[in-house]
Amino acid sequence: MTSASDTPRLTAIVVSHNTREDLRRCLASLRAHSGIPCRVVVVDNDSSDGSADLVEKEFPEARVIRNRENVGFSRANNQGLREAAGAYALILNSDAELTPGALPALVARLDAGPRLGVAGPRTLSPDGTVQVSFGPALTPRAEWRQRRLVRGVKRRDPAALKEAMARAAVEHEPDWLSGSCLLARKDALDAVGGFDEGFFLYEEDVDLCLRLRRAGWGVLFTPAAEVVHHLGRSMQTDPARARLEYHRSHLRFYRKHNGPVLAAALRAFIGAGAALGWLLSIGPGPARRQRRRQHAQVLGVAIATAARA
Repeated sequence: MTSASDTPRLTAIVVSHNTREDLRRCLASLRAHSGIPCRVVVVDNDSSDGSADLVEKEFPEARVIRNRENVGFSRANNQGLREAAGAYALILNSDAELTPGALPALVARLDAGPRLGVAGPRTLSPDGTVQVSFGPALTPRAEWRQRRLVRGVKRRDPAALKEAMARAAVEHEPDWLSGSCLLARKDALDAVGGFDEGFFLYEEDVDLCLRLRRAGWGVLFTPAAEVVHHLGRSMQTDPARARLEYHRSHLRFYRKHNGPVLAAALRAFIGAGAALGWLLSIGPGPARRQRRRQHAQVLGVAIATAARA
């Protein structure tokens, strides 16, 4: 992090929603391991756990933006980007933490490659196993293969772990990088208008990387930098909302990038699954009523998306 006399080379933007202890660990890693002059902006999405107060008390060098509602990941990051100083912007999840040398390694890659718009690190789970933090463009076939790998890694299947480790051992240019940690050239983000605020949560990083690539910027994954990611802690308290936002973002991505036929097929798939889930939840009891309500919300998203198509 920077002192008042330092000129920052980059700004780290951390969006938080009820992740107080994760946020403390994240900011401590920035303080300990940034390695270069770095401004920090924390955008708090209406947390009720004292996250913003913690930052102001324990990390007074950070700028805190307090939102009065949860405005979502994309909009909050754009708020942080408007406060950014320096040539680069680090997008860092509050449940991620830098390891020593990670940020200088990412900066070195962008310094050496003027055409690179964004660089991302190898991402590890707390137990040291590799996570799948990059991938191909989102199409039905590519998604099936990617989900199969992700689920295998989550189960700690040896074959899946071996494949994920092999992929993450080689520096290359994938179609997208995870927004859990990525270093972006500020000029590149400005050129494409930052994050698409129509994505509340999920797939905003895939959309951003795709728009950067279409604008002529490179997207680089490098194992020279590593971060530890505790995976989705901010949404664990409301998994139903997380699922709903995932479907909404997935449909938005397909509408934007995959054409009307695939978008319609995805709507039908999600809608049929929600309708079947609602039917299977018929019966007495609060748990079944809650499941019916959740499936009805997903069905409503699919229907609303069809009406806008």
